[in-house]
Amino acid sequence: MLSPAIDADGAPFWRYAARGELRIQACADCGGFRFPPRPCCPRCRSFATEWRAVGGHGRIWSYVVPHPPLLPDYAEQAPYNVIVVELADAPAVRLVGNLVREPGARLDSVAPGGIRIGARVRVVFDGDGLPQWVLERV
Repeated sequence: MLSPAIDADGAPFWRYAARGELRIQACADCGGFRFPPRPCCPRCRSFATEWRAVGGHGRIWSYVVPHPPLLPDYAEQAPYNVIVVELADAPAVRLVGNLVREPGARLDSVAPGGIRIGARVRVVFDGDGLPQWVLERV
């Protein structure tokens, strides 16, 4: 499988994820969340940052099922989904990931017909610290 491209601004995100924590970069001056991580706040232009823990709950904002698979490394798991999740406690933040049945499950573990815009999800982490999403049970 592919590994994320990690740059200096995003490295803390991946360090926290490896520990099973979802943290999002925030401006230490105005408090605004920002993702993807970057050195300067787009609201107040401050360079002061902090990494805040978020609850890891959200809603599916959008999704696609690539046909054929866009990345050869994922071809054996096709059809798989790629979802965009809007975080509940940081609605300006949208994270891209996969909806899976359980932590570490294959990318094709949820049938495309079982995905709905607006469905509530929560973050889980695979064995390598990759954030994934599962449906919340209500």
